[in-house]
Amino acid sequence: MTVAKANLTTLIALLALGALSVLAGQNSILLMCSVPALAGMMILIVAVQWVAFIPAWINHTEKFYDLVGTQTYVGTAVTGLVLSVQFGTANWHHIVLVGAVGIWGLRLGLFLFRRVHQAGKDGRFDTIKLSFPRFFMAWTVQAAWIFLTALPVWIILSSDRPSTVDIWVFLGTALWLIGFAIEVVADRQKAAFRVAHPDGEQWIDEGLWAMAQHPNYFGEMLLWTGLCVTGFGFYEGLEWLALLSPVFVYGLLRYGSGVPLLQERATERWGDQPAFQRYLSETNLLIPLPRRRSRPVGPEQ
Repeated sequence: MTVAKANLTTLIALLALGALSVLAGQNSILLMCSVPALAGMMILIVAVQWVAFIPAWINHTEKFYDLVGTQTYVGTAVTGLVLSVQFGTANWHHIVLVGAVGIWGLRLGLFLFRRVHQAGKDGRFDTIKLSFPRFFMAWTVQAAWIFLTALPVWIILSSDRPSTVDIWVFLGTALWLIGFAIEVVADRQKAAFRVAHPDGEQWIDEGLWAMAQHPNYFGEMLLWTGLCVTGFGFYEGLEWLALLSPVFVYGLLRYGSGVPLLQERATERWGDQPAFQRYLSETNLLIPLPRRRSRPVGPEQ
């Protein structure tokens, strides 16, 4: 990516965040100077990323990028809960949302932090971290990722009216639990596989990964969809922009920084192996389901 494209991406991300926070926050609690609480949470998210960018740029390191991002989710959720308590709108729906974001953020943040330190780097940043505009763009885009992914949570926590614990809250929470379980199991299976195969000469083809090429991404998509669903009985007017959350998560993982990058790396390593080509053709991309046809008996990799 060129410097001009990086700067343009940064500008577009900021404009989109500003517009979305105003549009979706029309029913937000009003803070100092009549700033909607949703806009205030957006500003907090961006500010944290920009402050963290300073030492990251000075040291040209990406080792705490994911940790800062995931913990920004947690901190913003807690801030939103405090606001709802102060303004008398907090209830069990709020507690469920903050608990879900907190558990997810703490688990994933520590997992990614350990992984990048064990690997020594994150390959996504090999060239980006040496360019100020591109590295700054990465941190700004992370703010957009945080705000958009958890938009339903931010909308509900910042609203000036209380929500109710209805069937949608129970259904959405169930989806979150299933998605979270899939993500955790998939991550642990892959981590154990990497320990058992440190040379990287084999692709993981066991557990959930024998049924889907990217089961952890499916779990991620499902859990955020679940949190969005909890608000189906709550959203009014432009608050339905919360639906951008599952759409954004799917688009990002399926067509952005998720599946395409991993497929490219996998093809470079094993693309010329017939067994790997058969794995790709027989195994579902995202949803862990039985393979489309039976495999030959015995290992072939």
